[in-house]
Amino acid sequence: MSILLVIIGFVLLVVGGEFLVRSSVALSFKFNISKMVIGMTVVSFATSAPELLVSLQAALSGSPAIAINNVVGSNIANIGLVLGITAMVGTIAVDKSFYKLNWPVMMVFSIVLYYFLKNDGKLTAIEGGVLFAGLVVFLAYLIRGVKKDADVEDVDDALSVVSNFKIGLWLLIGAAALYFGSEWLVFGAKDIATAVGVSEAVIGVSLIAIGTSVPELAASVIAAAKQEKAISLGNLIGSNIFNIASVLGLTAMVKPIPVTEPQILSSDIFWMLGFSAVLIPLVFLPKRFEISRLKGFFLVICYGVFMFLVFTTK
Repeated sequence: MSILLVIIGFVLLVVGGEFLVRSSVALSFKFNISKMVIGMTVVSFATSAPELLVSLQAALSGSPAIAINNVVGSNIANIGLVLGITAMVGTIAVDKSFYKLNWPVMMVFSIVLYYFLKNDGKLTAIEGGVLFAGLVVFLAYLIRGVKKDADVEDVDDALSVVSNFKIGLWLLIGAAALYFGSEWLVFGAKDIATAVGVSEAVIGVSLIAIGTSVPELAASVIAAAKQEKAISLGNLIGSNIFNIASVLGLTAMVKPIPVTEPQILSSDIFWMLGFSAVLIPLVFLPKRFEISRLKGFFLVICYGVFMFLVFTTK
């Protein structure tokens, strides 16, 4: 029954996330917000909604380890699994904004998160507010630096003519699916952790993290197979920044998140920092500005080692 709840939860999160993205974009068009701003803010926030709801539900239901490791595990999966497999399908080109802006900002947010958790063993409301404020500053800088006529691939122009009734219906479906999906996923995951005899942190960093990364993985692999430029290193880096700053930041502002599992600070968060840091040598060596199939294979192998250690290290 717990496995069924987890599967249904994942499906509802995917469906809810899709409807929320559509309704948010359509609503933004109604308010005459530019396509570029919609792509960089509205779409990014909406696609983080499943992780946000799962983390919030976990924190409120007394499972803070799931809340933290959902984000830590998702960030590891984005690089090790999503980027790795996508690069194995087709080489990914990397632009200069990666090392000039996106990567340094991701590392700063990751290190600040580690400091906040290590400092007093919890992520307080004030610390969550600092993370979220940092995200707002980062987005404001991005929006100022992008040309007004910049093409934004992930915003569908067709959504500009959607009726108000349809937008309302999509919002209701999205909100309901995300609410029940997150509730059933966390409930089922906690039961599985108890039955298998592993900690909630292990379930959060593995099962839940992979589950919330599956839609992104599927979209990335399909785009790579079609040789479309719909996946970029910048998108994944942006996702990792949003996970830390908006998901954990907003969750902590609602309810402070204590560190209840020691391996979060002794192991898991260092894996997240390691996967982030290794991108620099991968991008520059031996061939500059590309993630080749061989580099992708290396990332997937590293992710496999991480998952093996998660389940075997006590």
